[in-house]
Amino acid sequence: MHAPSIWAILIVAIVVVLLFGRGKISGMMGEVASGIKAFQKGMRDDDKPAERIETASGVETRETEKSKDA
Repeated sequence: MHAPSIWAILIVAIVVVLLFGRGKISGMMGEVASGIKAFQKGMRDDDKPAERIETASGVETRETEKSKDA
């Protein structure tokens, strides 16, 4: 396969700008950027609850062991 020529890329770019307009394209890029930021924030927040769940299950195990000893 060969790479597309500069003319093919230019024609596709012109068609895209004509169909969507510059305002819509920049708006879509802003939405994509905010989506990526939200995803990254969600990934950071996912780490914290996992530690809490682990701690809570450890507490339940200790409580169960105490009730068996009594």
